[in-house]
Amino acid sequence: MTLGEKIKEFRMRAGLSQEQLAEKLCVSRQAITKWENDRGIPDINNLQNIANLFAVSIDSLVNSQEGITTMVIKEDIDIEDYQKSGKCRSKYDAVAKEKFPHAKVIYPLIRRKKLNLAQDIVDFVTQPGVLQVADSFNDMSSYYLVEMNNKQLLVRITKTFIEGRELNFKFDGKKCIIDSNLFKKAAYTI
Repeated sequence: MTLGEKIKEFRMRAGLSQEQLAEKLCVSRQAITKWENDRGIPDINNLQNIANLFAVSIDSLVNSQEGITTMVIKEDIDIEDYQKSGKCRSKYDAVAKEKFPHAKVIYPLIRRKKLNLAQDIVDFVTQPGVLQVADSFNDMSSYYLVEMNNKQLLVRITKTFIEGRELNFKFDGKKCIIDSNLFKKAAYTI
């Protein structure tokens, strides 16, 4: 896969138009077109920005032997720049809605830590729920399931950044375990 093909694939998986990617990278849409068609290559600063945006290494971008695996996108934000409106119940909802304008649906998720057997026993003996409360103070992020074009993204939003990764399985039920977290859909959509 060429560098241009990888840039295009990452952009499309993130649900970005060429104009939106150009805006994020502070370049022209024509530059994105040229890169995607392998008629030019980004300079080192733009390669770094592309790698940072999609949370990949520069090596994985330029190495023609590597394909694309599960895509991750990460971008710095300031939560205070967003206002809740419409269906958005929080500033975090507003971020998700603005960053994924072409999503079919955005489900806010409720996260709790999946406890192992030892943690379950400690939690039961000390005070039921105390480990879950401690974990919720440890990770105060908001999580979303974003559905777009036959793919699903698990999106995490904090006060300072947004990151998303493509799920390699279909989250179609009410509950799902990802890493050491148990997610379930909230009662509303954005």
